[in-house]
Amino acid sequence: MKFFILCAIVAASIAQETTYNSRYDNIDVEEILGSDRLFKNYFNCLMDAGPCTPEGTDLKKYLPDALETGCAKCTETQRETGNKVIVWLIENRPTEWTMLKSKYDPENKLTERYRETAAKAGITL
Repeated sequence: MKFFILCAIVAASIAQETTYNSRYDNIDVEEILGSDRLFKNYFNCLMDAGPCTPEGTDLKKYLPDALETGCAKCTETQRETGNKVIVWLIENRPTEWTMLKSKYDPENKLTERYRETAAKAGITL
């Protein structure tokens, strides 16, 4: 499932015609997920509860499009990172995962749309 593809960071890119900009593909997502401070900053940015870094601003800007289109403009790295972030959120931050889903998928349409794809990737929604 490509549901929060780059939810914590990598889809944060400027859109181009065929793919999102790959300038953030090398961002250290492990560092962000492993740091309460960094994670909280990105989470608050996505939830409109705090300031955003340039990466967070791009992520917040392009995340709705990535979710709606199944990450059609994502690079392979962005897809892989997105899946990693989703699994990590579900397993380690279920409260924040629920809050993000409520904000970005309030009617549960995207969750249902991607449920089968997520299952194939080993993600239980």
